[in-house]
Amino acid sequence: MAKIAIGKPVPDFELPATGGGTVRLSDFAGRPLVLYFYPKDNTPGCTREGQDFRDLYARFKRSKAVVLGVSRDSIKSHENFKAKFELPFPLLSDADEKLCRLFDVIRPKKLYGKTVVGIERSTFLIDGAGVLRREWRKVKVDGHAEEVLAALRELD
Repeated sequence: MAKIAIGKPVPDFELPATGGGTVRLSDFAGRPLVLYFYPKDNTPGCTREGQDFRDLYARFKRSKAVVLGVSRDSIKSHENFKAKFELPFPLLSDADEKLCRLFDVIRPKKLYGKTVVGIERSTFLIDGAGVLRREWRKVKVDGHAEEVLAALRELD
C-alpha cells in the first residue's frame, strides 16, 4: 500500500477502538479528523499529549472534528489509559502496525543509548472529504494540540 501524501485522499482503514468495535476512516465522512500517533500508553509525554487533546476537546468538537489517538498498545491498555486520564475520544490499537506503516510513523529511535523501532510522535489532519491536509512529524508535546486546533480552523 502506498504511503499517504498531503493533498491526496487517505485510504480507508479499520482498527479496533476503545468502547468496543472498530473504527473506519469512512465512518467520519464529512467531518475533519485529527489522527495522532503516540508511542505508548501511560508514559509521561504520551499522557501529556492525550491530556492536551482532552483539555481542548470541546473546541475540536465545536469545529465538528473527530480526534483519534493511535498506538501499538492493546485495547485493554488503551481502555485503562483512557479511563485513568478521562480521555473523551477513542484510542485505536494498531498492534500489527498497518496504519502506522501507511502513515510512515515507525522509525528507529534512541532509547537509553540503544536503537529501537517505535512510533515517532506524529499528527495528521484529514478533511471531511478524506484528503490529508496537514502533517506534523517529530512532534514536541508542548503547544501541539493548540497548533492542530489552529490548523483545523484554517480548513473552514
